[in-house]
Amino acid sequence: MTDRITCPACEGRRGQHVGGLFLACEFCGGQGTVGGRNEPAERGDAPPPPRPPAWEHKVWSDPWIAAALGCRMCLGTRRLTHVDEETRTLVNVPCPCTDDQERPENE
Repeated sequence: MTDRITCPACEGRRGQHVGGLFLACEFCGGQGTVGGRNEPAERGDAPPPPRPPAWEHKVWSDPWIAAALGCRMCLGTRRLTHVDEETRTLVNVPCPCTDDQERPENE
């Protein structure tokens, strides 16, 4: 254990605001300080498990959310956006859910 100090990653702000959302600092866990009981080095060597993709999030088990947003991949926008790191471009393509809506019911 070490003495408590201001978090070097967030400089004690506990995270950052993105629009109306507050994202807690991953280094200090939103505490604003490190050391004492909140020591990142003592949390273990194993990295946290990877987060599931957005379309597998547990919020989709709520029927109101599922009905309000429709598609889990595009969240109702009917477009998918992806940053291609290799070409350093922003790729914007139609969501596969648009194919289902554009097909006639006879097929």
